[in-house]
Amino acid sequence: MLFFKFLTESIAMAFQQLASNKLRSFLSLLGITIGIWSIISVLSAVDSLEMNIRSSFDKLGDDVVYLDRFSWGQDPDATYWKWIRYPRPDYDDYEAIQANVQSAEIASYAAVIGSKIIEYKSSNVSGVTVLGITYDYAKMYNFNFAEGRYLTRGEYQTGVNHVVMGAVVAKKLFGDINPIGKRVKIMGQKYKVIGVLEKEGNSLLRVMNFDEIVLMAVPTAQKFMNVKRSRRAFVNARAGAGYSMEDLEGEVTAAVRGERRLRPKEKSNFALNKLSILSNVFDSIFSVIGLVGWVIGGFAILVGGFGVANIMFVSVKERTNIIGIKKALGAKRYVILLEFLVESIVLCLIGGIMGLLMVYGVIELANMTGTFVFTLTLKNILLGAGLSMIIGVFAGILPAIFAANMNPVDAIRS
Repeated sequence: MLFFKFLTESIAMAFQQLASNKLRSFLSLLGITIGIWSIISVLSAVDSLEMNIRSSFDKLGDDVVYLDRFSWGQDPDATYWKWIRYPRPDYDDYEAIQANVQSAEIASYAAVIGSKIIEYKSSNVSGVTVLGITYDYAKMYNFNFAEGRYLTRGEYQTGVNHVVMGAVVAKKLFGDINPIGKRVKIMGQKYKVIGVLEKEGNSLLRVMNFDEIVLMAVPTAQKFMNVKRSRRAFVNARAGAGYSMEDLEGEVTAAVRGERRLRPKEKSNFALNKLSILSNVFDSIFSVIGLVGWVIGGFAILVGGFGVANIMFVSVKERTNIIGIKKALGAKRYVILLEFLVESIVLCLIGGIMGLLMVYGVIELANMTGTFVFTLTLKNILLGAGLSMIIGVFAGILPAIFAANMNPVDAIRS
């Protein structure tokens, strides 16, 4: 009971100090508020960006290898003249992986046919990316359908003129009309729409914008162009159950080297990429951004700490007589010390809470106007409160020691 009484009195004193000179208190706590706001805003932004990117990674799969001419972890400009000589991934690479890689559950190939105009009666949509894909492409990217379905294996193998559309393309072309079963014209040929993908929305990281795309089978696309030797093609493979990424990378490397007839001593003229490469790149970027936030916020908090220390010294000066009376009546030094220390912590917590409320307001505003979700996590809330308490300890320790060491007689006389 004595402790709680002591605590409530200290908190009451803190609010009394705030109320006694509102402008001085506001200006002194402003540094704490801005510092906490700066640090927690940056950390929340970094955490939110990271969560959005990690969720994109989950969609793409962390058990997939992507065949490319250069590594994602390298600067393409620095090694341009090296990788520009490397052959592009093609259908032969895909077939070699599919036939020889036992650790791959599935492999897929996609060739960019180009940016085309899609027509339906009097309406049309321009600039639509058309892809020629292998049958397992849908399984690789876990397609979900808003309407209709995917190609059957028979439709794929016979190369029938069927296509699957992204949600945005379907909406622009058909409006409120159900697109399933309708025939659209692409490059002078008519194709039946059999499926519309669920809308993906905005994502920070994705292989392809499936909202604005049209998909057709490789055998269908092969009728009018050589998609097996496309200038823009994507080959990837997913590890099967019981196989590690190392198993998959080793087998894919052997299969592609064999298909490209590379001698044992020759270097591989391709690279195998995986999402962990991008993850490491983003980790370093996030670390730098977080450090910048700490530096900017640190200066603001330092200024705020001096402001709170100033309030506490003024508070000690104003209550010198009371301190002397308390000590004369038997109050221990640690009681006086803790009284002012708790008061300092409470003042800084008020500034910290104001900073956190500002962060919350900014996040809510960003979520109303932004393209992805920002969040204020419990970890960052506790971090903001913890930092405020630590600043309170450092800002209040000297005034508290000064008050605790006062001579009671001199204090009463002052």
